[in-house]
Amino acid sequence: MKKLGMRGRKGLKIVHLILAGLWLGGAVTLNLMVLALGPAETGPELYGYDLARRFVDDFVIVPAAMGCLVSGFLISWLTPWGFFRHRWVTVKWALTVACILIGVIVLGPPVNEQAGISETLGLLAPDNAEYAANRLSTLLGGLALILAILFMLVISVLKPWQKNK
Repeated sequence: MKKLGMRGRKGLKIVHLILAGLWLGGAVTLNLMVLALGPAETGPELYGYDLARRFVDDFVIVPAAMGCLVSGFLISWLTPWGFFRHRWVTVKWALTVACILIGVIVLGPPVNEQAGISETLGLLAPDNAEYAANRLSTLLGGLALILAILFMLVISVLKPWQKNK
């Protein structure tokens, strides 16, 4: 397979960086919305908060994460970096796949359930055990994902560790 030239590599890298920024920004936004929006004064207001969080998850975080996966795949495939030639690339691959799986399997469903619970229960939703557990798990899990994404950004710049033999 022919490798990309310098111009193609730079373009692909720009796309990858924009998607990584959207993924990180969406994750930070999702967590800050839990903390910064303050207590809702009406049931519809709480439902709106939860609907907005679901929107950020579905239309910013998920597409950006999948775009990072695809653009990272293309960078590894079409450039000399490869998939397993450098340990830092291998670590980024493992973390990217882990973050996406955790996001889809563990964190996505609670974010989606929040809106349904608050729509049904209104201002009583925060007293609901499932709602409270979902809120806490998405906050802590979201923080862990933010740290993982930041770590991936750092190793992309520093490129630590030696080449694999």
